[in-house]
Amino acid sequence: MPTPAFKRPESVLVVVHTDDQVLLMERCSPEGFWQSVTGSLREDESPLDCAERELAEETGFAAGDLRDLGLTQRFPIAPEWRQRYAPGVAENVEHAFALWLDATRPPTLNPEEHRAWRWMPAAEAARTATSWTNRAAIRRALSLPEPMTD
Repeated sequence: MPTPAFKRPESVLVVVHTDDQVLLMERCSPEGFWQSVTGSLREDESPLDCAERELAEETGFAAGDLRDLGLTQRFPIAPEWRQRYAPGVAENVEHAFALWLDATRPPTLNPEEHRAWRWMPAAEAARTATSWTNRAAIRRALSLPEPMTD
């Protein structure tokens, strides 16, 4: 199947966690950008299929029982990434999932995407994740209270 000319403006985010720890990974670029598993849906891919694929690609973890968090968020596409999308597309829709593990384990990172990883307490992860959508998904996955401001 030929590669589409533009990315589909729809993505997934997967919060990988234990009962009290959350896995965050630092992107290669920009430095200091910490996130959960993320990725864009392919042309004919469902959000669940994309979440399973991205989880394997970015961590080496099998999907197991992915939980749909019932959280779909819309956010503006950063100007530096807009050329990847069709003209006039300015927003992305993100579907959030979670994967519970019984214990922390080291992920197998894709070195083209991520430079480091850390398991951290849930509240710290909810503060550390760079994007507001990621912070909201962590809070939802671990039933953390909403902050006064975000």
